Amino acid sequence: MKSKKNLTRFTYETTAFQGWRLCLSRAGTTFTKYFSDKKYGGPRKAMKAAEDCLKELKDLVDNSRRVNGKLSQATLKKAKKITDAA
Repeated sequence: MKSKKNLTRFTYETTAFQGWRLCLSRAGTTFTKYFSDKKYGGPRKAMKAAEDCLKELKDLVDNSRRVNGKLSQATLKKAKKITDAA
């Protein structure tokens, strides 16, 4: 499987983690979440979960209002709920 924009595949033999990393930066804030193959039942299911979370997070962040060029606290709280629920 190949990495995609905002999704990176980790399959290093020397580490305990194998899965996908979601990383999205907007308005000076970076959102990062790891999707383990072990937790989600394999690489395809982990990728699907990461893609779903990324879509939901992008929709929220891109359509939110900014306060002095930064994301509002309400938006950050909603984004945290999205990443925690995934």
